[in-house]
Amino acid sequence: MIQGRIIAICGKIASGKSYYAHQIKDKENAVILNTDELTYAMFDNEQGEKYTELANRANEYLLKKATELVKIGCNVILDWGFWRKYNRGYINEYFKNENIKVEWHYIDIDELSWLMNIEKRNQNIEKGMNKTDFYVTDGLKKKLLDNWEEPSKDEIDVWHKFKRD
Repeated sequence: MIQGRIIAICGKIASGKSYYAHQIKDKENAVILNTDELTYAMFDNEQGEKYTELANRANEYLLKKATELVKIGCNVILDWGFWRKYNRGYINEYFKNENIKVEWHYIDIDELSWLMNIEKRNQNIEKGMNKTDFYVTDGLKKKLLDNWEEPSKDEIDVWHKFKRD
């Protein structure tokens, strides 16, 4: 039986992960699984203090679905961020136990482009053009940066340098 594969996309918030996932989706003949899309569909981004708990539960569900899809021959793109080395290790171990290899893609973005992406994202949210993303305040940005651990070269299979259009 032909087995699909997992492509896991690592990168900071507003680094271009979802854009990149959609760029490679057709080329890889893959399904994209995105936690934020699922939680938005279920809770309209009104999770508040329960966000982390609900996102973790959504991720566990999506991991099971990803496993099912790969085992029937589908390629799956996990568009989650995988901010911490621990998270990346957990994914590797989870799929190793299922005899599925993970191909890691990292979106490497320079500071100026990242800040511009956040500004554009926030403007689109204010205009009602983007309903699934979270508005990034200075406080949220600091919290997220405090939790970010850039991957090492040996963790990543494809190192994608973000390029501003």
